[in-house]
Amino acid sequence: MTVHNPPASRQRAFLRRTGARAGRGLWRSVPGALFTSVLRRVDRGLLTGSLELHLPDGAVRLLGGHAPGFSAIVHLASWRAVARLATSGSTGWYRAWAAGDWSSPDPVTLFALFGANARSLGSAARSSGLPRLLGRLKLARRHNSRRGARRNIAEHYDLGNDFYALWLDRTLTYSSACPAYPDEPLDEAQTRKIDALLDRLDLKDGDRLLEIGCGWGGLAARALERYDLQYTGLTLSSEQKAHVEQRLAASGAPARVLLRDYRDAEGTYDAIASVEMVEAVGERYWPAYLESIARLLKPGGRAAIQFISIDDAIFPAYAARADFIQQYVFPGGCLLSERRFREIAAQKGLLWQDQVRFGLDYAWTLRKWRERFDAAVDAGMLPLRFDVRFVDLWRYYLMYCEGGFIGRSIDVSQVTLVKGDSPPA
Repeated sequence: MTVHNPPASRQRAFLRRTGARAGRGLWRSVPGALFTSVLRRVDRGLLTGSLELHLPDGAVRLLGGHAPGFSAIVHLASWRAVARLATSGSTGWYRAWAAGDWSSPDPVTLFALFGANARSLGSAARSSGLPRLLGRLKLARRHNSRRGARRNIAEHYDLGNDFYALWLDRTLTYSSACPAYPDEPLDEAQTRKIDALLDRLDLKDGDRLLEIGCGWGGLAARALERYDLQYTGLTLSSEQKAHVEQRLAASGAPARVLLRDYRDAEGTYDAIASVEMVEAVGERYWPAYLESIARLLKPGGRAAIQFISIDDAIFPAYAARADFIQQYVFPGGCLLSERRFREIAAQKGLLWQDQVRFGLDYAWTLRKWRERFDAAVDAGMLPLRFDVRFVDLWRYYLMYCEGGFIGRSIDVSQVTLVKGDSPPA
């Protein structure tokens, strides 16, 4: 029997019309040839590495293989997975995984393969048509105004201190560590990261330190252990605030924690620390964030920032759609375009100094978190309010991020911002 492909316009309409259907019977009958154009785009986009694709009809197809790189394997149980990838990008690919439409013996390597080829893949793995429009509308509704930021932060960080305590290290640090060797304990690697950031600030006893996004107090506790400081921490998470207050009260250090937006912070500080908080700011508010740092720092003061960035070449396409993480894990989140963020910092009179990148350390950290998360799940320690769907979502999220750092489409950096002695012209 000869299979004839429908015209491209009818094919796109078919994908849009059927992509959200739950019934499996229809999809089992759809011939693989219908999606040949999608697979060809992926094949052309994989400039390095390869994807061994096991199709629903039993055939095996190799995509890529043009140059050395990551080698991944995917088993397609349904053609619906390809349709969801083509129409809804990373969000559709996750939905297909959750529905059992595809599986892989090593999803991290698959995500690394996609990350390594993010530029050349282009729109092949990004949402289009109606799903893209809906994604843009979702992004617009989730912008980080003062009210929106508090709502977005609560959805992610107020899942419960008991939840995060199960798989973070004892310092409750939810950001990339800096391991010295592969088997180093996670808490030691996190302390090394915190020390590296504090060392950027040239702190001395009596200084006033502001932390924008204080998390669960890991940096605060370490800073107050090393120096006699006047510490102020800002958070929008009531769960975090309660934990940090209890933690710092036990130390007897002069410290305060405020449930306050960075835009409403007051005072003058010798130094500012902010660790992976700017990803919750959003592109629209980068100027306000950097303006706040410049306003709150004394002349010559230093800010130490740790941030996650995405390849500048793919940032416009990334920022135009709601990706998997924005849709399901971190509403309102946005990785940085380093080039644009650095330009704004200069406009605000902040000198960019001593940037250090350590993306592979983040991959190491994510793997450690996933191992600890899986161990907690296997031991039945996860709070009962989290069902199987949540567990699967969180595991996918950790694998997705790990692969992105390994594939180098995303990176993490520390940088020092120094306030000039006079306002910018």
